[in-house]
Amino acid sequence: MDDVPSPSLKPSWLERLTHFLLREPENRGELVEIMHSAFERHLLDADALGMIEGVLNVGDMQVRDVMVPRSQMDVIDINDTPAEFIPRVIETAHSRFPVIDGSKDNVVGILLAKDLLRYYAEDVEFNVRDMLRPVVYIPEAKRLNVLLKDFRNNRNHMAIVVDEYGGVAGLVTIEDVMEQIVGDIEDEFDEDDDEDQIIPDRRGNWRVKGETEISDLNETIGSHFSDKEVDTVAGLVTLAFGCVPKRGEETIIDGYHFLVLRADSRRVHSVQIDEHLERHEIE
Repeated sequence: MDDVPSPSLKPSWLERLTHFLLREPENRGELVEIMHSAFERHLLDADALGMIEGVLNVGDMQVRDVMVPRSQMDVIDINDTPAEFIPRVIETAHSRFPVIDGSKDNVVGILLAKDLLRYYAEDVEFNVRDMLRPVVYIPEAKRLNVLLKDFRNNRNHMAIVVDEYGGVAGLVTIEDVMEQIVGDIEDEFDEDDDEDQIIPDRRGNWRVKGETEISDLNETIGSHFSDKEVDTVAGLVTLAFGCVPKRGEETIIDGYHFLVLRADSRRVHSVQIDEHLERHEIE
């Protein structure tokens, strides 16, 4: 008696995707089209599609596309005392800081915030110079996929970006590169509570998440931004620029100064709003 074949098991999404990709796309555009078709056929979810597109885009992007511009770099001056710069370290809450000697063009090292714990230890002589890590300099035109490989191989998390004349143009971190692949990486500002969508700072500015409803922003800060064309702050800023702006870019909307704090190639994640129209001077 011949064996009756048992019903085949439902193939996994990876098996179905592999079968679907046997068409062998001939260029990048066809590959992206196949991926979107796979998404429409429920072979990929939205997160997987976004990451795949992020990986493809990283190879085409340069450091200048994602770096923190010079004017927005939070630095420590080697000539300042710990009592002078530690409050800024606490306020910005970064894990690494470029240490300069008088000018942002003269970066002498990278200081890890965790090393400052030794400042509070008893009977320990504190010398910032002894704690500095080496500086890694990279050009603005360096490809992000190459930079990511270098970060992994050298175990660095931050690099100083220089322009063609050797001047400091900004800085870039491994998080900046990874966010182009996986989207925004949540930090201490990314809370789930609605009450934390709009946070005032000590200087009278507001730090606002991109998904904040315009109506909520108007109610909180007393503004009158229109929500006829867009619903969120991210949409409002993107509409004003005419494209998705980069981190560090700024504009004026209805008498308010907007500074982009966090953004990737797809959307704006957070902005700083100042009604006094003060522009940040490039140092």
